[in-house]
Amino acid sequence: MLKLKNVSKFYYNKGVIASGFSKVNISFDTSEFVVITGESGSGKSTLLNVISGLDSYEEGEMYINGEETSHYRESDFEEYRKKYVSNIFQNFNLVNSYTVYQNVELVLLLNGYKKKEVKKKILELIDKVGLSKYKNTKVSKLSGGQKQRVAIARALAKDTPIIVCDEPTGNLDSKSSKDIIKILKEVSKNKLLIMVTHDYASVEDIATRVIKMHDGKIVSDKKMVEDNNQNMISEITTSDKKIGFLNMIRLGIRNTFNIIPKFILTFIVFLFITVSLLTEYGSLRKSEYESGKLGYNWYFMDTSDTRIIINKKDGSFISEDDFERINKINNVDKIVENDIILDNYLWFESTDNEEYYYFDGILRDIEELSYELDYGRMPESDNEVVLYVYPYDYNFNDRLENAIKETYYLNSDKNSLRVKVVGIVYQDTFVNYDSNMIYGTSGLLDKYMSLVNIEYSERIVNINSKNYPSFVSPGYEFHIAVSDKVSKGKAIVSEGINYTCKDFNCKNKNIEINISNLYYEDSLNLKISNIYNEKTVKSLLGIDKNNSNYGSIFINKEDYNNLFNKESYQASIFVTKVDYVDDVVLELEDLGYRLLEMRKTLSNEGKEVTKVIKIVKLVVTVLLVITLFFISYFVIKLILKSRNVYFSTLRILGSTEKNTKRILDIELFINSTLAYFTYIIFILLVKKDFISINFIKSACEYLSIYDYVLMYIVLVLMSYLISSRFSSKIFKKSAMNSYREEV
Repeated sequence: MLKLKNVSKFYYNKGVIASGFSKVNISFDTSEFVVITGESGSGKSTLLNVISGLDSYEEGEMYINGEETSHYRESDFEEYRKKYVSNIFQNFNLVNSYTVYQNVELVLLLNGYKKKEVKKKILELIDKVGLSKYKNTKVSKLSGGQKQRVAIARALAKDTPIIVCDEPTGNLDSKSSKDIIKILKEVSKNKLLIMVTHDYASVEDIATRVIKMHDGKIVSDKKMVEDNNQNMISEITTSDKKIGFLNMIRLGIRNTFNIIPKFILTFIVFLFITVSLLTEYGSLRKSEYESGKLGYNWYFMDTSDTRIIINKKDGSFISEDDFERINKINNVDKIVENDIILDNYLWFESTDNEEYYYFDGILRDIEELSYELDYGRMPESDNEVVLYVYPYDYNFNDRLENAIKETYYLNSDKNSLRVKVVGIVYQDTFVNYDSNMIYGTSGLLDKYMSLVNIEYSERIVNINSKNYPSFVSPGYEFHIAVSDKVSKGKAIVSEGINYTCKDFNCKNKNIEINISNLYYEDSLNLKISNIYNEKTVKSLLGIDKNNSNYGSIFINKEDYNNLFNKESYQASIFVTKVDYVDDVVLELEDLGYRLLEMRKTLSNEGKEVTKVIKIVKLVVTVLLVITLFFISYFVIKLILKSRNVYFSTLRILGSTEKNTKRILDIELFINSTLAYFTYIIFILLVKKDFISINFIKSACEYLSIYDYVLMYIVLVLMSYLISSRFSSKIFKKSAMNSYREEV
């Protein structure tokens, strides 16, 4: 039984109390076609809303199956509407962006039916109301009469024991009204149908009961047909299905895309949030990363955090086969053999003219040059180099034409390396400022390595069974120099070392040069073929007494290289990204190498700075998230405001507040996820240089997979909070009050 006992409804507005209806006592039977009439403001629609559970009541008691409802909360009335009541409204309450089929399907999905179960039933109902050819037409394109037919089909689909109609023909022409009344008569045979109408004449022939209201009270209640079977609504049986998660996902996806302008605007908002989060967080990560590199190392100049120094555990040299195996390791960017050159800063000067020219930098293989030349050409011989210099370099900017013509000597020593500058690359100062680089051929690097190996080796010269140290000091009598005039296996020495030999004459004596360094020991046995002095040095060696090497021991170039220009015993591996260093280290250890990770050798000067930056990063990230949340909430609230009617309609149709919110959660989750991964794809295109945007590439360079996952979680959480805040606003009132405010 559905029964109202002394039920009253009041409205409160700015301290003024108004009565909707007062002291209503009434009960309803099944198979009744009840018509409620009365002038506007008599309380009939308000009574209908209370019977439907769309509005609460303040006084009296309403009974459903004999159960009191005065203690019902909104969730209880939601359950009541879902199980017992189908509504047909004067203004239809349809989802205009849905098709006819989707509107009828909606009520079934909300009530727990699976999509595949309901297709036949939906098509039958659409056919029953005469709209089969409009099943895939959007409701917004239908006439008023057609919309009301859709509303009736939807009410029938819900299949509840009570159908409540509020002025169902109020906005229709006479023909459409007659058609709607005919359909309602047919569907009311086994249900309780309660209709509010001003047009009693249109239903006079089919009404079984007429109730008239005036000034909030029932003034007459007349049965038009005597009910002989007394079939009361004492035990209403209903379906207790609940909407499934798949149905919520289905509706969430449908709502995401069914109004394209709304989707685009919401997508743009979440794309803005995504770009702001990742860009700002990436910049903070970069600052944190850079601060961690503030430390220094006394022994190494190239302190790149992707550098790994290697040598073999057994002390042997690293062969070409070894380098090939290393090159096959994933994420190895490049290998620098004989990497001592990475940690030596070279200085070249020109001393041939009165005007002074110079350049300095770190020597690198020309194969590593990845920039386009701004001037000149690439090296064609071992004595030609390309410079990578600051664009306002004093020597290679305004004086470039003259500087290119000069010959430059390492450390101003004409007997050492000499080079010509044939090309220039200017650094991009808007991106960064790097150390100057000197790019030369592998032959030039070999020449320099032989000089380095001498410097880093302990040298002992043995003559007449006595050892003499050899210093790197040109002109010193045991210094070792190279001359093309000396035959292989021979040596020409100055008369200054004759004192070491018997009879003060070392000619034809044996001389042994022994060297040892960190990686190897070797010796060279030679025969002194001649002895030079100031008079004979020109004829024997082609130099004069003023040459800086005058006084040294001269040997053949090939002998020199065999002694000092050995295979690579130490090399540096550069990894593509610091995140992959640990993986590469593990593989190198498996190959049997001893390792030194450059990033672990730096001092801790940047440690405190890094701590501060981490705190700043946390604070800035939190403030950014809060700011973005309120900005995005305000914008999305405006976008979703047009959807309030939709959400209220869902609740009227039987969806709980919780389920309605879940559908909104899914809708915003899809929008945020699409925006996020759209930007991720864009970042990948930038990183692969398909698109050139330096600030994005720079900002995201230091983000790890963990950071991307963290930012995605933050974004999804923000979408959830936006949904929750929006829902709390529109669901704090009853379904009808929310609907009434928006309509």
